Amino acid sequence: MNTAQITALSETVQDFLPLNGIDFVELYVGNAKQAAHFYKTAFGFQSLAYSGPETGVKDRASYVLVQRKIVLVLTTALSPTSEIAAHTHFHGDGVKYIAFTVDNAISSFEETTQRGAKPYLEPITKTDKQGSVIISGIQAYGDTVHLFIDRTNYHGVFLPGFQKWESHYNPTPVGLAAIDHMVGNVGWFEMNKWVDYYKNILGFNQLMSFDDKDISTEYSALMSKVMQNGTGKVKFPINEPAEGKKKSQIEEYLDFYKGPGVQHIALSTPNIVETVTALSDRGIEFLKVPTTYYKELLERVGHIDEDIEILEKLGILVDKDDEGYLLQIFTKPVEDRPTMFFEIIQRKGSRSFGKGNFKALFEAIEREQELRGNL
Repeated sequence: MNTAQITALSETVQDFLPLNGIDFVELYVGNAKQAAHFYKTAFGFQSLAYSGPETGVKDRASYVLVQRKIVLVLTTALSPTSEIAAHTHFHGDGVKYIAFTVDNAISSFEETTQRGAKPYLEPITKTDKQGSVIISGIQAYGDTVHLFIDRTNYHGVFLPGFQKWESHYNPTPVGLAAIDHMVGNVGWFEMNKWVDYYKNILGFNQLMSFDDKDISTEYSALMSKVMQNGTGKVKFPINEPAEGKKKSQIEEYLDFYKGPGVQHIALSTPNIVETVTALSDRGIEFLKVPTTYYKELLERVGHIDEDIEILEKLGILVDKDDEGYLLQIFTKPVEDRPTMFFEIIQRKGSRSFGKGNFKALFEAIEREQELRGNL
């Protein structure tokens, strides 16, 4: 799909649910204190806020981290019988909430539930000395939830119930700037169901799609459609497995996460070489493609500003479309279950998702699957 087609498609869809962007992403994890230390040390996130017994919350502890426009919340259970403990026992560490900043959380809830969304949280108002926040929520794929956050009348550090988290240990940021997109894995033949969910319930439109001819190797394949909201600020690719000789990465994820969930979070950077160098120096492991990938790179993508030798050394991939090019690289899973990972991406005009890199990338993933005995 070219730029004109994308623009025309976007203009035909009424944005009945204006989203101002992703407010925060909250992960339920087994040990939030240790996870916060990892994300600060390895990814360069900064301490922002804390909620737990010291702030009057008895069933959980939450650490809020920030880097530029990215807000990450890490929450752990303080009781083995809580819903949070059940979630991490079943899924392992993973994304529970994808929160959107909205102007009106009440109307956002009403608009989506009237269109068929399953309610998760009726609109509630939380207050403290810094003002009030209205929060509501609807169920998405698997146990994932979308929250609507209205901060119009709030001036606190994060949310009521949180206090400022000041830390002596503050590693420097690595240059991460914003959430570019978030990818959800769903079950067999469920992709179109969730495409319709985002289209009909949240007012998204389909930006592009990839089938098993685009995303396949000798052994495995998957299907994917990219959904975005009316402003283009929120992009959610949705993946499902496709038939192949062996188990695909989506099947492996579903097996270990025990159902649908967020596969990866793509974080943008204005300088991917500097960011990936810093992440590598801090111990983050990335998927690597064969060196033969780089021998044909310039012939495939044309002129780029970056030094090919440096890209090859770091394992950074490049792809182009009719608007420019992008650079991207993918971490290995950041927990022991082979589930969630991160993508680091720099866009130089391109609005695509690296279709030209799919084969090399998926072969790299398959090599990791084979090492785990899951291919």
